[in-house]
Amino acid sequence: MRKICGENIIIAHGVENIDFTKVITLNESAAFIWNQVADKDFTEQDMVEALLSEYEVEKPKAEADVKALVASWKEAGLVD
Repeated sequence: MRKICGENIIIAHGVENIDFTKVITLNESAAFIWNQVADKDFTEQDMVEALLSEYEVEKPKAEADVKALVASWKEAGLVD
């Protein structure tokens, strides 16, 4: 993740992103989660727990947000 012009940016690596179409901008909470799980094996539950420990959010909302976030990361090729 890089901070560019005040935005948290992730770009998928490799040949599949040679045209740079898989650029993801992360909001504050998504960037927090990314930093918590970067370079680690993690589960969606790990991500939910990280959100719950850092932010005042209800568990069902955190679970829904994590599910959506993981789906977007998978679509961009950032995670398997």
